[in-house]
Amino acid sequence: MDELELLIDLHIGGERQGPGSDANTLRAIESAGLKTPRPDGHPLRIADIGCGTGASTLVIARELHAEITAVDFIPEFLQKLEQNAAAAGLEERIRTVCASMDELPFEEGSFDVIWSEGAVYNMGFENGVREWRRFLAPGGLLVVTELSWLGADRPAAIQAHWENEYPEIDTVSGKLGVLERHGYVPKAYFALPEDCWTEQYYAPMQARFEAFLERNARSEQAVAIVEAEKGEIALYQAYGDYYGYGMYVAAKR
Repeated sequence: MDELELLIDLHIGGERQGPGSDANTLRAIESAGLKTPRPDGHPLRIADIGCGTGASTLVIARELHAEITAVDFIPEFLQKLEQNAAAAGLEERIRTVCASMDELPFEEGSFDVIWSEGAVYNMGFENGVREWRRFLAPGGLLVVTELSWLGADRPAAIQAHWENEYPEIDTVSGKLGVLERHGYVPKAYFALPEDCWTEQYYAPMQARFEAFLERNARSEQAVAIVEAEKGEIALYQAYGDYYGYGMYVAAKR
C-alpha cells in the first residue's frame, strides 16, 4: 500500500476523520438558523465538502429538510457513507460526488449552504472560502470548522510547529477578517470543546492502531503513520489550550 491507501485503511473505520461531534454539528445547525423552514417550502440545497465517511452529513440529513450533496475525493469514504446512510434510512436525502474540493463540478449559485468540518485546511482557509463562495446562492450560508488560535499568546514551540505545518493558522478575529474580505457577513462562531478532539477523534483512532499495524504487517510505512498520529495526539495533550477548531458561520453578502 502507498501512504494514502494506508491512511484510508486507518481512518475508514472511524466515525469521524477529524475532530468534531454530533452535538456540535447540531449546535452549528442551530447557530446558522437552519431549523427555520424556507418560505417556499423547498428543501435546502446543502453541499458537505470533505465529508469523509459522513458523520456530519448524517446529522444534517436527520435534522433538516434538505437535499445534501456529500463531496470527498476518496471513493472508499463515500462508499462507507452510502452504507451508513442506507442503514439509517437516509439514502434518499444524500447523493455522493467524488471530486476534489478545489475542482468542484457545480454551477454557480447551486447551494443554499456549504458545510465543511475539518477539511477546508486541505486547500487553505482563504482559498477555500474565496473559491466556494460562487457556489452559494445570494444570502447562502458557509458553515466551516477551521484551525484557529484560541488567544493572543502562546508558547514559542507550538507557534513554530503550526507556522510550519499550517501557516494560515490565525486568531479568530483574523479568520473573521478573511471572511469579511471575501464577501461574507459573519453570523456566529464557537470553539469546539476538548472532547471533540480527545473522546470523539483521538481515542477511537488510538483503539484502531494495533489492528491497523497487524493488517499491514507492521510495515515501515504503517509504523511511521501511527507514530505521526501519536505525535499529533501528544502535541494536543501538551498545547491544546492554545489552539483548536473554530466553527464559523457566515452569509454570502
